[in-house]
Amino acid sequence: MAQTVLIVDDEKNIVNIIAFNLKKEGYEVLTAGDGEEAVAIADEKNPDLILLDIMMPKMDGYEACRKIREKHNMPIIMLTARAEELDKVLGLEMGADDYVTKPFGTRELIARVKANLRRSVIKGQDEQKSANVLEFKGLTIDLDKFEARKGDRVLELTFREFELLKFLAQNLTQVFSRETLLEKVWGYEYYGDVRTVDVTVRRLREKLEDNPGKPVYILTKRGVGYYFGGN
Repeated sequence: MAQTVLIVDDEKNIVNIIAFNLKKEGYEVLTAGDGEEAVAIADEKNPDLILLDIMMPKMDGYEACRKIREKHNMPIIMLTARAEELDKVLGLEMGADDYVTKPFGTRELIARVKANLRRSVIKGQDEQKSANVLEFKGLTIDLDKFEARKGDRVLELTFREFELLKFLAQNLTQVFSRETLLEKVWGYEYYGDVRTVDVTVRRLREKLEDNPGKPVYILTKRGVGYYFGGN
């Protein structure tokens, strides 16, 4: 059965171009012209992935993303015409998994869609396996429940934040460059810049660490990359 992608953008020409190329790749396509319509379609149709523009009438992409995340866990890729890091941070904070800056190439966008859908499928397969729990000082990562806890408190992590935490924790003390993390966590065909990793690490630290300025779990090897130091 073909996977379904919801395209949300108030610019019809952009929607038509994206829809044409996704259909060529074998995806089913749904479309919405504003955030309110996107939330309604997400609730009714539960698509496999959402491409969500930020600047739209009635309800912007940030608010739509937040509302969709209250009920759904499908990958969300934000489409932004602005390259400022603040916009990307806000998108990730609202629960987005990825972002693409306009203008973007069709090949790049399709690659992002494939990478995010592939990670989503792998997550689903992992959840069907037998119980698998990683335990560290003060932190428990339940791979089956897709859940991380500090003591009795469940951490509200996005899909990508959890995937990054899981990958680093499963490779204890091994240092990974940003480029390697893009490949391993975001997907082999990922075209993004390394700032995506930095933004996600910062957001993860804010949720995970008692003092994000002095982390004990997600550590930086200066000039090299990141590693997990939970033991």
